[in-house]
Amino acid sequence: MNWGFPVKRLDWRDEPVSDDQELLELVDPEGRTTEYESKELCHRGAGRLHRAFSIYLFSTEMDLLVQQRGREKRLWPLTWSNSCCSHPRRGEIEEEACRRRLQQELGVDASLTRLFDYRYHERYGDVGAEHELCSVFAGRVDTRSLRPNRREINQLRLLPAAELDSALRESPDLFTPWFRIAWERIRREHWQQLCV
Repeated sequence: MNWGFPVKRLDWRDEPVSDDQELLELVDPEGRTTEYESKELCHRGAGRLHRAFSIYLFSTEMDLLVQQRGREKRLWPLTWSNSCCSHPRRGEIEEEACRRRLQQELGVDASLTRLFDYRYHERYGDVGAEHELCSVFAGRVDTRSLRPNRREINQLRLLPAAELDSALRESPDLFTPWFRIAWERIRREHWQQLCV
């Protein structure tokens, strides 16, 4: 890979984060909660529509922090994606879930702005699928404070927006489908407000 640049001098951790039996929030197409189901069953087969979130963290220079997903991930292992993503657990509001997951994956806190929600459905071969109503958040991060979790993340890089646009055009399969979908909308509809 010849794009971006690695985040240096990281204090890596190795801590368990979640398991397949944690309960996720199933929703209808309008985003209303219908019931709760295990993470495993939400992603099995064609997947069941559930609530999720994706976080896009930028450096002070507006380079995006991207992660290569851990090799143990069931869906899209070792694929490049946005800074952090996950699901609210039962009884947890999205903002709380975002704070929890930023600590678990990256060891940081960040002030986040909600940008938009979108729905997508993507199969990962015969292994399973993502079928999510996803809320997208953005914020800034001091990369010197990152303490990433090896169980979740294989590598971290910082990418200037134009370089990321080019990499997505040239090698789309290196990136998760939800990242490609949301990044295009961020660039088209929200980029100017993020750069202020």
